[in-house]
Amino acid sequence: MKRVGFLFKIKEEHKEEYKKHHQNVWPEMLEALKKHGWNNYSIFMTPEGLLFGYFETPHSFEKALELMSTEDINSKWQDFMAQYFENIGDQHPDESMMELEEVFHTD
Repeated sequence: MKRVGFLFKIKEEHKEEYKKHHQNVWPEMLEALKKHGWNNYSIFMTPEGLLFGYFETPHSFEKALELMSTEDINSKWQDFMAQYFENIGDQHPDESMMELEEVFHTD
């Protein structure tokens, strides 16, 4: 199982709204994540709106993204959520994820 960490930045004025949407993630989106191996998926936020995401997958980060890109519900979710992110231009948020290098892990 590969552990994946990534960073994002939410616009300051949208932090609460972003959190609200993640308390009610669409069931079809949750099913797609599970179907494509996005296990133990968590998102953490600093007071400034910096997000740290983490998930475990049997695939590479690139493959996990590629598999999710085949799902219509993912495209709809990414379109819906794009308004909340800083510095992603015209991309979907999942196209702007910056994978972090794992430098330490303990069981």
